[in-house]
Amino acid sequence: MSSLRTLAAVAAFPIILSGCVSGAEYAGKEAGFSTVSTTTRSVIARNAVWVQNQEQAKALSAQTRALLSHEKTLDADTAVQIALLNNKGLQASYADLGDSAADAWQTTMLFNPTASIGLNGIGTPELEAFKAIEGVLTANILALMTKKRDIALADTRFRQAQLNAAIETLRLAADTRRAWITAVAADENVAGLQRAQTAADAASELAEKLGETGAMAKGAQAREHAFAAELAAETAKARLTARLAREELTRRLGLWGSDAKYRLPNRLPPLPKTIAKRDSIEADALRNRIDLKVARLELEAAAQSYGLTEATRYVTDLELATGLEAERSREDGARKLDFAGSADIGFTIPIFDSGKARMRKAELAYMRSANKLAEKAVNVRSEARSAYEAYRSSLDIARHYRNNVVPLRTRVEEQSLLTYNGMITNTFELLTDTREKINALVQSVDAKRDFWLADAGLAPAIYGGGSSSGASETATTGSDE
Repeated sequence: MSSLRTLAAVAAFPIILSGCVSGAEYAGKEAGFSTVSTTTRSVIARNAVWVQNQEQAKALSAQTRALLSHEKTLDADTAVQIALLNNKGLQASYADLGDSAADAWQTTMLFNPTASIGLNGIGTPELEAFKAIEGVLTANILALMTKKRDIALADTRFRQAQLNAAIETLRLAADTRRAWITAVAADENVAGLQRAQTAADAASELAEKLGETGAMAKGAQAREHAFAAELAAETAKARLTARLAREELTRRLGLWGSDAKYRLPNRLPPLPKTIAKRDSIEADALRNRIDLKVARLELEAAAQSYGLTEATRYVTDLELATGLEAERSREDGARKLDFAGSADIGFTIPIFDSGKARMRKAELAYMRSANKLAEKAVNVRSEARSAYEAYRSSLDIARHYRNNVVPLRTRVEEQSLLTYNGMITNTFELLTDTREKINALVQSVDAKRDFWLADAGLAPAIYGGGSSSGASETATTGSDE
């Protein structure tokens, strides 16, 4: 009987071991999301929420409507918060985190053993029903031997999924901020062109009346009419651009119906009086870029996978089968029941496949991850420098338009109007100067937009979630507005 107890213990070993492996950290519905929320909040100071039931969805819908109050305009920070609460694409990306947690949880569980029961000698007359009954329990021993490495690899993938979810959150925040800047700038351009259109229409109407009295030549009248017509076309194009930009923002916010009737400011914020100075932008980006951390984890996962492949190079399947057989017989007219135990080990013989090909693939995967990590580090440095260069240069350009180009064009137009009223300048010269002033105003707004877009690209540069880069900020005094 001692041998039977030994066999039973061996057969039960996988079941006992499975109770020692815990997957509690992967089992929760929001497993890993606290890391995502904390990481993103430290960067954008806004809350991300993973919606998992109808009650949460209703509560967030009410919160979104409160943020969309039609009594106030929608600023950039509020737009980012609404997108984080309401964008369904972001919620879909969080499902990848849930998948990874479920995979890691599954890895902590052992494969179920296989049990089989057989009846021998069925229909034997003297034994009535059957002669012997045999039970076999089979467990994968190799899975037990590599369990720790499997769990470590799954945990690495889980940590990667957390960082990828954080990147998606930051990317949506950056895209929403850029969409808000573009939409407000487009509205500002429309407003400027409409003011110019009003003046051009009045001049065109006056020219027509002067022409009727013979005080203005037909050529001068035609120039006034053409200028008004061309400006109307430009205004129509600007309105279309503004509508499309607003729709882009609406998609980021995840809004539709009456919720899409939000109010935007009339113009972009004024240019800052100080310049954000980032002397250590490369170091900051290398230290904080989340996608770089993902690449490091990919290298770690490749190393773990390489070790797992090496551990199973020669034997890819190893099973232990334990059994107990009960056989009935008759001796001297009395029935007798005999017990016998058995144990079998099954494994693959590596005659043809020695595992070299699998080892080569694992080695190449590691080398690929190492090279991608090195490339990512180089690109992060370059992106960080490019982001700050774009920020610094676009601020100089926007200030130049504000402080020099627009004032000069305004002065030229004023002087041209004075000389026109004094019958020194002809209509063509006045229209040319007016058109140049309008172009200068539009370009000034575009330059301010480009600056704020570059400013919005600094945070993604240092933390990830965008195509451009940036770093920590120290303000230095610059020229006034």
